[in-house]
Amino acid sequence: MPSPDALRRTTRNRNITMKTEHTLADLLILYLEMLEIEYIFGIPGGAIEPLYSALTRSSKRGSIRPIIARHESGAAFMADGYARETGKFGVCCATTGPGTTNLITAIASSHLDNIPVLAITAQTMLSTSGRGAFQESSFDAIDTVGMLKSCTLYSSAITHPEQFELKLTAALIAAMREPKGPVHLSIPIDIFRMPAPQQPSFPNFSTILNQQPVLIDNATLDRLCQFMRESKKTVILVGQRACSARQQVLEFAKLMSAIIVTTPQAKSCIDSYSLHNFGVFGFAGHQSAIDIMNDPEVELIIGCGSNFLEWSTNNWDSNSIMNSKLAVIDISPTSFQRTPMAKLHVYGDITEIFNILLIRTKEAIDIGKIKPMKLPELEPPLNSENIHDRRKREKYRCAPRHIQIEQAEKYRANGNISPIKPQRLMCELNQHFPPETRFLADTGNSFSWSTHYLFRGHQGAYRLAMGFATMGWAIGAAIGTALGNRSSPVVAIIGDGSFLMNGLEISVAVAERVPVIFVVLNDHAFGMVRHGQILTGVEPVGCDLPETDFAAIGRALGGQGYNIRETDDFAKIDYQQICTGTLPTVLDISLDREEIPPMGMRLETLNYPIDF
Repeated sequence: MPSPDALRRTTRNRNITMKTEHTLADLLILYLEMLEIEYIFGIPGGAIEPLYSALTRSSKRGSIRPIIARHESGAAFMADGYARETGKFGVCCATTGPGTTNLITAIASSHLDNIPVLAITAQTMLSTSGRGAFQESSFDAIDTVGMLKSCTLYSSAITHPEQFELKLTAALIAAMREPKGPVHLSIPIDIFRMPAPQQPSFPNFSTILNQQPVLIDNATLDRLCQFMRESKKTVILVGQRACSARQQVLEFAKLMSAIIVTTPQAKSCIDSYSLHNFGVFGFAGHQSAIDIMNDPEVELIIGCGSNFLEWSTNNWDSNSIMNSKLAVIDISPTSFQRTPMAKLHVYGDITEIFNILLIRTKEAIDIGKIKPMKLPELEPPLNSENIHDRRKREKYRCAPRHIQIEQAEKYRANGNISPIKPQRLMCELNQHFPPETRFLADTGNSFSWSTHYLFRGHQGAYRLAMGFATMGWAIGAAIGTALGNRSSPVVAIIGDGSFLMNGLEISVAVAERVPVIFVVLNDHAFGMVRHGQILTGVEPVGCDLPETDFAAIGRALGGQGYNIRETDDFAKIDYQQICTGTLPTVLDISLDREEIPPMGMRLETLNYPIDF
């Protein structure tokens, strides 16, 4: 048996040899460098070691470096948040076997929200396939490629070095073509280690990757313009995929004096204080949005960029949206598959379609073919600074959206209260964090309360993962967001149940020195489950959690932690410091667990009609 010194010498010599070779793992890094990727989120392991060796070489030359998560699902959530913030790929990696299966829930979440994530997973050596190698997940064992096929746009194993670049580029193109989504490559350890060319075979790949085909059906657009001319009132429903066209959509709404409502995921696409914005339609949305969608004078609803899922359609409400008033604009075929009742499907790039609509509408208005509607006027525009001005308040009584904003703000006028009302918490967040703040709301009452009461301008962002509604998403995604943009505050609104699932990822924010603020709604329960059981009269079971000091956990992990037990405690926080420092902060909010969240739509879906 070799002596320990001999083993060390052998290991050292092998490492020297590996450093002098340019492997396929290094080639993968070169492709990601071409795409200006900064991080790969993951956890090391034996089978993924060649990629981490390549990352070490990359880090030393100031290029892509690894971010070490605490669980593989956290790594994929971080990649998701990074992609949403930067518009680039989020890249995550995992070793073979359980490392890969731990990714699946998070990758499924990105898939249903159309987030471009590249998941790189390892395999045991090709020569051991089917022989029961340690953590084997090949086609002959636990088939992780097959598992990920159903929640990615592309999932493939690379079994020969000649496949490497072609499969890599095929995966990346699949991820970035609309509708976007995650892709997966499974790479055996011996393939990773094989020698590779010093330069990519496709050096122009980065210039063609983001090219999107612009297809415009002029005949269909002509029909849409005709419907606009004939409609007494037009409502624009803005979904998440229309956020890139927000400027064109808002200009079109102003030109037509049209009314805008948004889905929950598109809440921050349109300024909450715009007179055209009548609120959120769908889960935890606003009565003003429901009222305008049910207005008998509304004869045309232009739904752009929505996924038309349960929570973005108010439980597929046939009276308000899923009917023949609807005209759908999108580049995703699934939007059309879910809306066979619509009067019109307009396929193409949303931004380009609205650019054309703007030109045609201006021409139609000039010659009198279209007459814009009349909206309530307000001078100067309503915003968070003048909302308390009583004289201006009288001017917008006819605008139901702004009455709701006023009702939300009234919670700040109450005295010192304990425990804290969730409505009051949302108003404090409105007040204390700057307009450019990125808010990420987790599954459960976190996005119930924030969707309804968190009013923001258009400079920041409000993000959800409602497609799969995965608990714990916001924790990892907030860290990825902060790494993608270190100049804007990032706030994750999470429940205590979500923290207990994924809260140790805060340790990553400590290691990376990013000042993410984690606002924990501490009601000692799985809140949405608890309220659902109470409201429907079923047996209360499995919803209560033990009292936990999450601020103390934040401090124990190396961050900052503050307990907010009464409303006067909000004034004790130095918000400038927690937004601009170098440590994450946990704000443990003692929440009034008896307040009923705006979740009636969810109960109706479960066949429990509740009258609120």
